[in-house]
Amino acid sequence: MPNLLELKSVRRTFAIKGSSDTVILDNINLTVKEGEFLAILGPSGSGKSTLLRIIAGLIPASSGSVSYLGNEIFGINPGVAIVFQSFALFPWLTVLENVMLGLEKKPLTEKEKKERSMQVLDIVGLDGFENAYPKELSGGMRQRVGIGRALVSEPDILLMDEAFSALDVLTAENLRRDLLELWLDKKIPTKSIILVTHGIEEAVYMADRAVILSTHPATIVKELTIDIPRWRDKKSPAFLSYVDQIYSFMTKRAATPSVQPQPLLSKKDNGLPQVSAGALTGFLELLEDQNQRTDLYKLADKFMMDIEDFFPLVEASSLLGFSRVIEGDIELTPRGIEFAQAPLLERKKIFSEQIMKNVPIVEKMVRILQSKSNKQINIEFFEEMFTRQYGEKMAQKQLNLLIGWERYAELVEYDDVKEVLYLEGTMQSD
Repeated sequence: MPNLLELKSVRRTFAIKGSSDTVILDNINLTVKEGEFLAILGPSGSGKSTLLRIIAGLIPASSGSVSYLGNEIFGINPGVAIVFQSFALFPWLTVLENVMLGLEKKPLTEKEKKERSMQVLDIVGLDGFENAYPKELSGGMRQRVGIGRALVSEPDILLMDEAFSALDVLTAENLRRDLLELWLDKKIPTKSIILVTHGIEEAVYMADRAVILSTHPATIVKELTIDIPRWRDKKSPAFLSYVDQIYSFMTKRAATPSVQPQPLLSKKDNGLPQVSAGALTGFLELLEDQNQRTDLYKLADKFMMDIEDFFPLVEASSLLGFSRVIEGDIELTPRGIEFAQAPLLERKKIFSEQIMKNVPIVEKMVRILQSKSNKQINIEFFEEMFTRQYGEKMAQKQLNLLIGWERYAELVEYDDVKEVLYLEGTMQSD
């Protein structure tokens, strides 16, 4: 029997304003078999949703192939249906009419479409609400309509793009359990489910296999089989062990190879985690308060932080040599402890040393300023360079972040009236 779905060497690039084509996904090889519940995880902006849309045929791969039941797909994938995060319902249509849209291109009579849609509404727990409009429903009920619309076409593969993330905690938990019950009891004809999520617990609770993506560009760094009997106890050692493993894989940084001297920005510069110096300082203080090596999962839970906010802090502190991640645990390095315990001026000095040592672009920017006779340069010089690398929107974020770090470290200052960047203590008044 052929695989339900197969991706071979899938690559996707986007032309971003002000930049050459940016690689979003690279060398994605993935197979999905009948009976699998697959979770796709990765940092924010890693290309998870882009991958799902390529599988659905909503956007094409730039290169590589997507095959369904052994046949390469060009255009919309006939074997899939997708549930979006944002519900995506038509407010002027009733619940029944929204679900019937999933059968729009099916060769069925209007009566057959209505009967099948009513059956699906009963399955997803919306019997009696067929004549209601979306504005009359709660968020959980609206998402049930979205799931019903996807299921009514009886897809072999159900794609779910952060389908529970817009819901409150209790509603999301109930909907997850209801969907799993339908899936495990074979009350729906779907042969496989692919869930894109940033929730590690959600992935371990629901999926048979987790695929973990890196970022800039997204590649598959790990495929992990989750071998726990259902229903799964979220407090069991086995469950927590898988959560730990995924945290560990998602926080690992790729080893940086030694390279020859490069231009200010090279094609391998992927951008820094968006974490201000103030937020990083607070994170290191909290770590120092732990006074021990701490489980990443437990730490995120204790700080009540979403992983979309938590991971950039972990990445930034590791990048600057203030912490290290070992098998899903995090601990401060001696330099990190020194920083957390130091008074303000000493912290600035340590921060300066660490960014000069560990962030090459900082050292290059300072060196350029030092080479200028007046020790200053118009910000446009760096804006143009960053835009060519990252595109206009991301370039501004990266440049603002770097300037923030450098100002905290008292390496540079920025005059936002003159739009001039200059070495600390060198600007001459007019």
